[in-house]
Amino acid sequence: MSDEQNKAQEEQTVDEMLQAEDNQTAENDAPLEGEVVDAPEVGDTDIERIAELEAALETANATISGQKDAVLRAKADSENARRRADQEVEKARKFALERFAGELLPVLDNLERALQVSNPEDESVKPILEGVELTFKSFVSTVEKFGMEVVDPQGQAFNPEQHQAMAMQPSEEFAPNTVMAVMQKGYVLNGRLLRPAMVMVSTATTDGIDTQA
Repeated sequence: MSDEQNKAQEEQTVDEMLQAEDNQTAENDAPLEGEVVDAPEVGDTDIERIAELEAALETANATISGQKDAVLRAKADSENARRRADQEVEKARKFALERFAGELLPVLDNLERALQVSNPEDESVKPILEGVELTFKSFVSTVEKFGMEVVDPQGQAFNPEQHQAMAMQPSEEFAPNTVMAVMQKGYVLNGRLLRPAMVMVSTATTDGIDTQA
């Protein structure tokens, strides 16, 4: 065997011996089954750092909570402002409609009065009366589409919230506090009294006046 071969064999043997020693060392260093491995010690610097991180986290959570409350308050304020604006617009619309409807009442009164005082048997004015009646009915139908209703309480119990008593008269035909006659019809707009009906109210024929409605 040559010197070079001997040298190579010796180097291989040395490498094998070193590898075997490393394996033995690794086996010796590995923890046995069930053996508890000591955790690395935590120094004072690490404890302080952990405390700083916890304090920073608490501050961040408080900031997020405060910002969330601010967002909720801003949203609530926005909703309230929008609701108030809608209410103001609705009030303005109703007020404008109420004023307009109030201006129409004299027209309705005049048309109705023309029908009441005219003689329907008079052939000379009959075509005119038919036109007036058609106009009146069309007028009433139009205003009813906008929420206006006629208050015509003939024969009904007197209601001070919708009726205005212009006169009181004893009656045997009507029960006390009953509307005997309607002098002028009233009108209600979207549930609000636009004008009370002017009426004559019956009273008892005995002494005194029954004031219970």
